Amino acid sequence: MLEFKIGDRVTFQPEGRVPVEGMLTRHNKRTVTIITDDGRQWNVSPSFLRKVEPPGTETPVRPNVIRLR
Repeated sequence: MLEFKIGDRVTFQPEGRVPVEGMLTRHNKRTVTIITDDGRQWNVSPSFLRKVEPPGTETPVRPNVIRLR
């Protein structure tokens, strides 16, 4: 839970469904509350959450190739 704070964009995947993305709005000892962009509310264990990286902040993928001379 220490890695998340209110206002963070997060994602999780409910069992048998597509991933859900939203904003963390509240946290308790065992659950956090996520509000999705369409207004739905989810209470989720923090262990299921991942932060959503803002567009353009992904680390560039570098090939695993080493030039030999």
